Amino acid sequence: MTAVLQTHPLEPLTADEVAAASALLTELRGLTPTARFVFVSLHEPSKAALLAWAPGDPVDRCAEIVLYDRGTRTTSEAVVSLTRRELVSWRDRPGVQPPITAEEFTSTEDIVRADPRWQEAMRARGVTDFSLAMIDPWASSWTGPEDDPALRRIVRPLTWVRAAPGEHGYARPVEGLIVTVDLDAGEVVDVADHGIVPFPPQPGNYEAEWIHAPDNVPRVESVREVKAWDVVQPDGPSFTVDGHAVGWQKWTLRIGFTPREGLVLHQIAYAGRPIVHRAGLAEMYVPYGDPAPTHRIKNVFDQGEYGVGWLANPLQLGCDCVGHIQYFDGVVNDQDGAAVVIPNAVCMHEEDVGIGWKHTDFRTGRVEVRRRRRLVLSTIVTVGNYEYGYFWYLYTDGTIEYEVKMTGVISTGAVAPGVTPAHGTLVAPGLYGPHHQHFFCVRMEMAVDGPGNTVVELDSVPSPPGPDNPHGNAWEVRRTPVVSEAVGARDTDASVARHWRIENPSVHSALGTPTGYVLMPGTSAPPIYPTTALFAPRAGFTRHQVWVTAQDRSQRFAAGDYPLQNPGGDGLPAYVAADRPLEDTDLVLWYSMGAHHIVRPEDWPVMPVSTVGFMLKPSGFFDGNPALDYPPSAPEACH
Repeated sequence: MTAVLQTHPLEPLTADEVAAASALLTELRGLTPTARFVFVSLHEPSKAALLAWAPGDPVDRCAEIVLYDRGTRTTSEAVVSLTRRELVSWRDRPGVQPPITAEEFTSTEDIVRADPRWQEAMRARGVTDFSLAMIDPWASSWTGPEDDPALRRIVRPLTWVRAAPGEHGYARPVEGLIVTVDLDAGEVVDVADHGIVPFPPQPGNYEAEWIHAPDNVPRVESVREVKAWDVVQPDGPSFTVDGHAVGWQKWTLRIGFTPREGLVLHQIAYAGRPIVHRAGLAEMYVPYGDPAPTHRIKNVFDQGEYGVGWLANPLQLGCDCVGHIQYFDGVVNDQDGAAVVIPNAVCMHEEDVGIGWKHTDFRTGRVEVRRRRRLVLSTIVTVGNYEYGYFWYLYTDGTIEYEVKMTGVISTGAVAPGVTPAHGTLVAPGLYGPHHQHFFCVRMEMAVDGPGNTVVELDSVPSPPGPDNPHGNAWEVRRTPVVSEAVGARDTDASVARHWRIENPSVHSALGTPTGYVLMPGTSAPPIYPTTALFAPRAGFTRHQVWVTAQDRSQRFAAGDYPLQNPGGDGLPAYVAADRPLEDTDLVLWYSMGAHHIVRPEDWPVMPVSTVGFMLKPSGFFDGNPALDYPPSAPEACH
């Protein structure tokens, strides 16, 4: 008998549910200790089921589980019903490798430190205190058939060395030393030493207690005192929260969180009108453009090869968010299947972002101005050396914005004294940052005024010369509907101000046109590496900025389900090969953006935030300015 649980179908799994799902699968399948739980997360109901559900209806709470058995070297996927205590589905996935787990991430350092060949290489560099070594477990990349995921499960860690406990380890890379670790065997299978490069001489610390040390670099100039600045909301916040359901202004949405994707937004609507059914990061990829042995293996899928959810920061410390804060915990799992709670993994708050709209009637002197406000939902993850902040913004004028903030520490390399790196930038004597790029792909299940949507590409082009354009100044907007997946891969083009309108052909505005939202691309760089690069097939989604596919809940990740050690061909290029129709249908919009990083000296020793993002803006969704009724500022604020 199905129990009636008074919860919403999209509420993320609780800690108790994560543990219960793991225990249930262990019982039903007779799992042994060699079976390791990679991810345990909510098995989301289908879109049709969610649309049909009403408060008070029974909820079948299901968990989806990615499992890796070290004994049989097998990856499996399962769905269990916590409500009915049943195994809903089980699927083995031969020939693939699931993401690197937390226990593998931490054990790699100990495995490498214990290896005699690695120790010998470190002694040759004058290092005898191995406890000062920092060993980052970089994913293996794809270097050839020996990396076949069906043969072994590997990582290729890189080493840095602190000069003293607590010192900035990334200032001293062990250049040219690459270790290959078999994660199943728990041993080093290869140590490749391409020659000794001296350690850079300067420490480059950035913590407050180190900044004014005599030998620290870069030089830090004194600054004027920074006065205190507080965000005060004496009446409290304008948002409301019920579990993971949020209401703010005319916006409603639900917050989700998974170990692989991190922050996910569900059922985004304005004044009760749906816009996006589900939105979240679908992959991030960081290829390096340096052929040096230590750096050519760096082309990592931080989401698909690790998972950004379990790497999320607890945000209760520091100043990650300012104002009246609402936090949401992130619940993930360890490899025994127990729940791991990340306190305050998601931060929500409001921000004033300047003028929303204004006009001065110069004849009467009357001034009308309204401030603009946005609701901010964010999470920050640490992936080895880098930090990534993922921010969703909802604005009072109906705009939705996504922004990635990149900071942390560059992945460094060393060169001999007097050498200028050809594929990177010197940031300190003997220390350089290799050229690299960051690609982020966001997946959005669109639902503009309902599930039947069409994507139309809009180009602004000069009108033909002639009687209707006698002076040559006219231009018009050319519409190209994306009719099927065969033409579903699209490129940005600033020369025609290209953007895309997601419209509902069945719903019309007061002016008689289909209601819609437009995707406004932000600054983005294409991949610099050619399609002939060895690793290029692994990241086919980076070749185009916009992809449109038919709704398919089995197609969730831009580079495929399991990119670790995968030679390529999966993901978006494979999805669009089906050539499904896309007009007036339930569709998915994917936006892939590239951040181009030619490292600067100013990026050392810790990198100032760099951003990349895009916007979804209403276009005929409203009959006029939706922020027209936004209240003016209080008189005491205007003086």
